[in-house]
Amino acid sequence: EQPIFTTRAHVFQIDPNTKKNWVPASKQAVTVSYFYDVTRNSYRIISVDGAKVIINSTITPNMTFTKTSQKFGQWADSRANTVFGLGFSSEQQLTKFAEKFQEVKEAARLARDKSQEKIETSSNHSQASSVNGTDDEKASCAGPADTHLKSENDKLKIALTQSAANVKKWEIELQTLRESNARLTAALQESAASVEQWKRQFSICRDENDRLRNKIDELEEQCSEINREKEKNTQLKRRIEELESELREKETELKDLRKQSEIIPQLMSECEYVSEKLEAAERDNQNLEDKVRSLKTDIEESKYRQRHLKVELKSFLEVLDGKIDDLHDFRRGLSKLGSDN
Repeated sequence: EQPIFTTRAHVFQIDPNTKKNWVPASKQAVTVSYFYDVTRNSYRIISVDGAKVIINSTITPNMTFTKTSQKFGQWADSRANTVFGLGFSSEQQLTKFAEKFQEVKEAARLARDKSQEKIETSSNHSQASSVNGTDDEKASCAGPADTHLKSENDKLKIALTQSAANVKKWEIELQTLRESNARLTAALQESAASVEQWKRQFSICRDENDRLRNKIDELEEQCSEINREKEKNTQLKRRIEELESELREKETELKDLRKQSEIIPQLMSECEYVSEKLEAAERDNQNLEDKVRSLKTDIEESKYRQRHLKVELKSFLEVLDGKIDDLHDFRRGLSKLGSDN
């Protein structure tokens, strides 16, 4: 046997129990080859996975390779009582394999026809030699009428032989049609099973698609929540930065207050000094008031004598009242300063 075409594909066989589902015959893509047997003048498809033969199918003219999808094809082998399926990696590989299958199928048909013609030719020669030998023996003792009958008999025998050959051809064609019908029925059943399986797979895929859509919606909602959380985090970060800025300002104010607290003792001492001054000024003021009252008394007593000094005394009193007001203002300012500190 000589290999005439080789490719790689995933091999499947129909489930022998259900006759519907595909059972993987190989775990991975394996080599699938067409072989030609010169001695037997036959063609086979052979595939080996390691030491295991997973395809050994002799191609007959009755077989048909069917493309069931863009990358999958199948054929029924009545001798092996199974259906083989091949899954290819591309549609181009499937097309090449199908074209080669058709070529090999046509070659197998031609080989069968040639073999049938040889059998019929040898049969015709043997029958003709047998008839001719009998006629020659009888011709020596037969007349012209017998010769005519013999020739008619020979024609009838040839016609009978051709009829027998035609009947045999018709029987072969009928068997071929029966096998094709059985194969088509099996293929139709497999197609119906495949359709049901595809419907189930489509339903599963549709449910899975709906589930994935729901999951996508959930994820989008989660993303929206995450975005909202990010916005909240951004706002919180801005608020934290503002608080940190305020804290720094408060710390600066606290440092200023601490510095001012260090000045407070000095201010207290100054305040005490000013208070002493104020008390002394109040005592002086009291003395001045006493003096003023005394002077007023003296003025009243000597008013008639010191009338010309009235203007000077009045101006002196106004100045003195201004100083007293200034003194009171200064005292109130000191009191306010003490309360602020």
